[in-house]
Amino acid sequence: MPEMQDRITQIEELTVRLKEQYPAEINSFLAFMGKAEGSPALSKAQKELINVELAVAAQCEWCIALHVHGAVKAGASRDEIMSAGFQAVLMHGGPALMYLVPLTKALDEFLPETSHA
Repeated sequence: MPEMQDRITQIEELTVRLKEQYPAEINSFLAFMGKAEGSPALSKAQKELINVELAVAAQCEWCIALHVHGAVKAGASRDEIMSAGFQAVLMHGGPALMYLVPLTKALDEFLPETSHA
């Protein structure tokens, strides 16, 4: 399985396990997430780009995989996603720059560059 898709699978497996073992806690979190993401003030793509920025700044590879995948599904371009990554670098500095490694891996996996030849 590709590396970044594996991260998403790990998130899904964790969520299933938490629903079995800690249903009140995880369901409360998921309900909050649904409400927070449900506002129509920003588009799905805008929200995912913000989430990409925060994931890079937080240095969370699982979050990067999840939100790059979400941004791609919402129609964000490679340039938009990379721009979001660089916004995180601007605000968080050198450590965030290193997390452009998993960001570019996720982009290559979920939105491969097309050949210009």
